Amino acid sequence: MNLTKEQKAIINSSGDIKINAVAGSGKTTTILEYAKARPKDSRILYLAFNKSVRLEASDKFSKNNLDNVTVETAHSLAYKHVVFYYNYRVRNQDYKTNEIVDILKLQENAEKHFEYVIANHILKFVAYFCNSDKRKVQELNYLDIIFDEKAKKVAKSFYAQIEMHTRLFLAKMDKGEIEITHDFYLKKFQLENPILAFDYILFDEAQDASPAMLAVFLNQKATKVIVGDTHQQIYGWRHAVNSLEKAKFKTFNLSTSFRFNQDIANLAMGVLNYKNHFDNPETISISGNGTNKESKTKAIIARTNLGLLLKAIEYVTEKKNINEIYFEGNINSYTYADEGASLYDVLNLQNKNRDMIRDKLIREMKTMKELETYIESTDDSQLGMMVEIVKEYGNKIPGILKSIKDKHVSNEDKHKARIIFSTVHRCKGMEYDSVQIVDDFMTEDRLIKLKHSDEEINVARMNEEINLLYVAVTRTKNSIRIPEKLVPKGFPVCDNIHLIRELLEKAEPKKYSFPKRENLEKKETPNYIEKSRESNKDAYRPWTRELDEELTVLWMEGVNPKDLALHFGRTKGAISSRMKKLELFD
Repeated sequence: MNLTKEQKAIINSSGDIKINAVAGSGKTTTILEYAKARPKDSRILYLAFNKSVRLEASDKFSKNNLDNVTVETAHSLAYKHVVFYYNYRVRNQDYKTNEIVDILKLQENAEKHFEYVIANHILKFVAYFCNSDKRKVQELNYLDIIFDEKAKKVAKSFYAQIEMHTRLFLAKMDKGEIEITHDFYLKKFQLENPILAFDYILFDEAQDASPAMLAVFLNQKATKVIVGDTHQQIYGWRHAVNSLEKAKFKTFNLSTSFRFNQDIANLAMGVLNYKNHFDNPETISISGNGTNKESKTKAIIARTNLGLLLKAIEYVTEKKNINEIYFEGNINSYTYADEGASLYDVLNLQNKNRDMIRDKLIREMKTMKELETYIESTDDSQLGMMVEIVKEYGNKIPGILKSIKDKHVSNEDKHKARIIFSTVHRCKGMEYDSVQIVDDFMTEDRLIKLKHSDEEINVARMNEEINLLYVAVTRTKNSIRIPEKLVPKGFPVCDNIHLIRELLEKAEPKKYSFPKRENLEKKETPNYIEKSRESNKDAYRPWTRELDEELTVLWMEGVNPKDLALHFGRTKGAISSRMKKLELFD
């Protein structure tokens, strides 16, 4: 195996170290080689970020005959030490707002749905404490994590009540009066200051660790190795902190990506340079050493569930020749909020079919206006997105969701999917041959406007927004289609970086809208079609599935038949004939 100088330096290191590894830089290989280089009788713990990474890592260590390596997640460690000892009953999902109302016997007041608003804040405060490294609830200021001004005003007015009930709810879990959550037993594990019987502890994906996880790790006597990518921290909303910055260890870097080439590396670095508008981050250099030329796996990646659903709706309603799609994670998770409310519940509320609403919280609302007021008082972004979808599509939603599910392939048949849909959070750690980015990420123009506005800027949140785009861009192994407004200013057009120009409507544009067939030929040609293929070179070449997909995407992005003919090296008639066959127009 040919290891880089950076990898060799890490493998031959001693003492506590931290490794800042760019996307696709072979950190798993480096960790494996590090473990191999340690004495055979060493007891090594590899801490994975989640269960899927844990299973994958277990398999790799086993295949390399590293039987002295134990693979766990922070939660699986805590479960063995806490749940078994105290004989707790564990919930598989978090508590819902209406359950908090019942358990704590919260009372309504003159304000509509007051008890549900307070319960929502209690749930968030509980999560904040359980993920923190503090020993008491009183050591935290819950207002620090509320950014919506109306929600903050509500929480400030009833802070004493929220804090008191947060402590009461935690006490009920601690005494075993109610089922405990996964966050709770991890917190109790941290508070008990466990000492783990290992000589080396390797903590992977540490940029997304909670302060509670980090506290357990740093408290150990073992030689510690912390690994991650500073610029892939995207779980601040789950109270994650950038543990690499917190660990004061000797720093090593893995700056060569074996996933993508230098063009993609340059784009990734350009995106990270957005941080210079607010911060003075450490400069990062990425060398792109990827050589992949395949185009088998294609993914569409969005910032939000809403952005992804709208793009999926566009594909199933407009692109009739695409019949196999796949959503990373459970497809139902895109239509349900964390607390259980579904798009159908919100739709039934709008249609005044209250007897058909399953979720208790939504059923408490008499009108959509009441739901929107609740959303403003709690800053519940998931419910807010659902309201937007229902307002946009109304009674078309059931048919649209049926179409999506009819085209969805099973987990076992994921490799057959022509398009994979995912939010950036769900595809973290994944890679695809080609990627298309949805236009719901933070733009540089918006960052600049915020910088010069009167708004108070939360630098950590802005950096995380930039990280989200960086993570999305670095999922590709080959090519990327990216909205022009998301690309750094003056960034050169490259063969494998295709810019998507925004389609402008004649009428006043909606936030999300589909291209109008009758207007497409009037649109500007996207500037990634800069030169025609050699004249008529491919005129009689058979159409392949890949060519059909390319034709479909370009047509939907507004390229007119004349330019398509130039691009594919065929006649305009041949292009029109193929588009009719693909049912791109009647």
